[in-house]
Amino acid sequence: MNIGEVAKRSDLPAKTIRYYEEIGLITPLRDSNGYRAFRESDVHKLIFLGRARALGFSIEDCRALLALWADTGRASADVRAIARQHLAEIDRKIADLSRMRGTLSHLVDCCAGDDRPDCPILEQLSAEEDAPAPAAEGTRSRPA
Repeated sequence: MNIGEVAKRSDLPAKTIRYYEEIGLITPLRDSNGYRAFRESDVHKLIFLGRARALGFSIEDCRALLALWADTGRASADVRAIARQHLAEIDRKIADLSRMRGTLSHLVDCCAGDDRPDCPILEQLSAEEDAPAPAAEGTRSRPA
């Protein structure tokens, strides 16, 4: 199979497929003319990688998951550990986004949005680094 067919079947851009090859996640065969010759197993790996990346797994996590997928003697606990670590990272990001949303929501509520020049949003963005952002009710604030 050529890269165009594989891109279509895996729903990944050819550029991404070439990148995955460059970093060693896949290793397609080469024809005598130097063109990539993808196997069915390459398509399965690329679909796997596409799904893992869509869930936000890092390239290194994908590398580890691919190795575990290929290892029929693997322990599912190893897979679960990678997934749990990634889930904890997602939870941390959600908490950070929630705090950011609370602060921004509070600032938007405090801004009159009229013809006057004073604006708490701009004041907060231009404040000294150690000045705390106004906290939304029920959230902790973080420095800007």
